[in-house]
Formats: sequence, structure tokens, C-alpha cells
Amino acid sequence: MAEAKCVWDLGATLGEGPIWDAAEGAVYFVDIKGDSVHRYIPQTGATQTWRMGQKICSVTRRAQGGFVATTRHGFALLDLDAREVDIFADIEFGNPEIRFNDAKADAQGRLWAGTMDDSESGEKSGVLYSLDVNHSWRVMDGGYGVTNGPAFGIGGKTMYHTDSPARTVYAFDVDAAGDISNKRVFIKFGDDDGYPDGMTVDAQGYLWVAHYRGWRVSRFSPDGQLDRAIALPVAQVTSCVFGGPELNTLYVTSATQTLNAEELRDQPLAGGLFEIPLGIQGLPSATFAG
Repeated sequence: MAEAKCVWDLGATLGEGPIWDAAEGAVYFVDIKGDSVHRYIPQTGATQTWRMGQKICSVTRRAQGGFVATTRHGFALLDLDAREVDIFADIEFGNPEIRFNDAKADAQGRLWAGTMDDSESGEKSGVLYSLDVNHSWRVMDGGYGVTNGPAFGIGGKTMYHTDSPARTVYAFDVDAAGDISNKRVFIKFGDDDGYPDGMTVDAQGYLWVAHYRGWRVSRFSPDGQLDRAIALPVAQVTSCVFGGPELNTLYVTSATQTLNAEELRDQPLAGGLFEIPLGIQGLPSATFAG
């Protein structure tokens, strides 16, 4: 059985959104509540942190270089070395309680990103957006408590997206134009499972889901059946991505937010970055073409 190992005990408040940069051989991820972006290079163990002075909710590599990011209220081009955040779409600027959360590019180079009520008051105000390569954007779906984990099946014809408070992972059909249809329940978590958070798909078409407040990541078959679960020593497991030279290592982020003093004592590795060696190959992190 594969075991999770903490490779960077950084104590992130809300570690999220890991991507694998094959050219650098590095995992990039964000700490949304810590206003920072992090990089870990497995071959050397080298780490780097960029303090941004504002919320960076996700980062995705651009085909032209640099990153596209989701900020609190919109989309931006990101230059980490210059600490420059060039916002080009302030989508949710009119609602101070709303922020972006998770985002991911699809194989066609579009970016999909969702919003949420930052106070987590229970309002169903979260929206799923699609950002095209020309930087135009569309509302694709709505009515979410907390959007999470866009992930795409092999060939890109299926998208998975989550409403975490509802403990539900949905599946959608996606056509060549990027339109979605046939929204359906793919996985319904039980009370003991925690909340579905970030996700990724492996090369066999199985979906890996992080269990927030559930102490694990789980693998689900293309028909939504539980295949296996891997325990972690932290409760708030937030997201995962395949990386490494063979894309057969799962990198997992976690969070310390909302943990009380006793929980923090019992979970000294909370907020850390973990790796899980697997005999399963994943799919590469897609880049944004715009």
C-alpha cells in the first residue's frame, strides 16, 4: 500500500491548486489565505516562496510563458519573479464576499475556474467560469456553495466539478466548443467522508479526490465506484496532482485553517505538501493557451 510522506512542512493556511511543471521538474501550488505561491523541486528538495501581498487563488502555466492566475475577484497574468499581478478581468469585483477558488486548464487550452462565498455562510453564490484563449469569459454554471476541483477525463469530453458543502462531485459532458451539458451526480460523499475538494485524473481515466476533513485521497472508477483510499496524517486534505518524471507520484496539499490548538498539536504536519509514490501514471497538467 502506498504511503504519504511529507516533503515540505510549510504549515500552509490554505495550501491549494498544485500543478506539475514538467520543464522545471517542479510542483507549484498556492496558499490562498497566506497570499503566496510556492514551488517544490523533488529532485533536489529545493523550495521557494513568493509573497504576493494579495490572494492568489490558483496558478496555471501559460503556453507563452509565465502564469495565468485567479485572484480574489478575477483573472490575471502573473510574473512571479517581478511580483507583478496584471489583472485583466475583474469579474466578481462588485461582491466583496466572493472570491475565486480552484482552477484548471483543459486540453484545448481553456481555463475553468470557480468562485465561492469566502465567509462560507452557506450562500449558493458560487459560479463556474470558462476563460477562452482570447481572454473572453463565460458563466458556465452556478448555484454552488464552494466550487472546487475542475478535472477533465481522458480526451476532455468529461469534466468533473464539485460543490464541497453539498458533498457532491458532478460530471458534465463537454463538446469541442467548450459548452457543457448533462450535469449529473458522479459521487456523493457521506458524512464520514469529509468534503470533496481538489481533484485530478490518472491515465486510466480514474478520478482522484482530496477529502477535506476526511484524512485521505481516494480513487474512483469512471463509473463513480470507490477503487482505493490512501490515508494522510492530516485532516484538511485540499488537492492533488500527478508529477515526477514518469507522472507516477501524487503530490497532495493540505491546510491548517479552522484547526483548533488541540487539532494542531495532533496534526503537526498540517498545511504540509505530501508525496505518494504510485504504480499508476497520471495525466500532465495542461497549460493555458491564451
